[in-house]
Amino acid sequence: MQQFFVVITGCLMAGLLHFSNAYAQDTAQYKGMTVNLDEVVVNAKRIGFDVNSFIKRVEDDTTFYRAFKNLRMLGFTADNDIRIYDDEKQVKASLKSQTRQTMNGLCRTMQVLNEQTTGDFYTSRGDYRYYTAELYAGVFFTKGTACVDANGDGPEQGGGSLQRHKSQLKQLIFNPGKPVRGVPIVGSKVAIFNAEVMRFYDFFISGEDYLGIPCYVFTARPKKDLGRIDRADVVINELVTYFNKENFEIVGRKYSLSYKTLLFDFNVRMNVEMTKKNDLLVPALVTYDGTWDVPFKKRETASFIAKFHID
Repeated sequence: MQQFFVVITGCLMAGLLHFSNAYAQDTAQYKGMTVNLDEVVVNAKRIGFDVNSFIKRVEDDTTFYRAFKNLRMLGFTADNDIRIYDDEKQVKASLKSQTRQTMNGLCRTMQVLNEQTTGDFYTSRGDYRYYTAELYAGVFFTKGTACVDANGDGPEQGGGSLQRHKSQLKQLIFNPGKPVRGVPIVGSKVAIFNAEVMRFYDFFISGEDYLGIPCYVFTARPKKDLGRIDRADVVINELVTYFNKENFEIVGRKYSLSYKTLLFDFNVRMNVEMTKKNDLLVPALVTYDGTWDVPFKKRETASFIAKFHID
């Protein structure tokens, strides 16, 4: 009799737990997208959290890419650590430096406070030997005096097709989830809110703390049951964005991108933590780990860490 009571009680408890979990979970529809909601969001929804408005905000958000441009408008000290790896995953070239950006109105200059390099990081002419270093410098370093307008926009350094390609690459890496014009094959495959792309993904909104800040978290991951052909069209392997619950500002993002064709392939993972200064959202920490194989260049595997100490 006692054993029977234990079994019945266990079944009842399991049933209640299942009911509780089922009740705590929910979904929302947005432009044909099914979004899974966790218990925190379900509860927030009951007291006024508008799921569709939140997803619309995520779709339209441009502040993440803008945050990198906002660095052009502030004084800061940066710790830079770039490492290039050989085929055995050993560091073959590196740069560690500290730089100081100074503002004069909307014009900026940069001073190298200290720098150490190893291997063949620079060419004999003093140019960057590696593509990752060029990309890093194009985003975070300034040569001479450079000026921007009140929105932080200014002329890109250099010109021509190479500069245009670098600009497209910056958008691909620093603006994930948005289509990138002019990038063949890949440019449209990162637009996760487009119907042709969103069908490959599962979407989630959850609640959790990030860097001690209560956040709503929007996550996109490829569906687990994708066939081989569909899986070959996936570029974003993971996209997780943390939004401050209080003001819906981005406080962090982590993401992974990869793609492979006969002409090129890449596999990139990034993590970005944000901070705010003078009402401007800017990155406080950026980490990168990736490999690229592009035409007319050797495969390049590199990592970097950028830390910004805003004035």
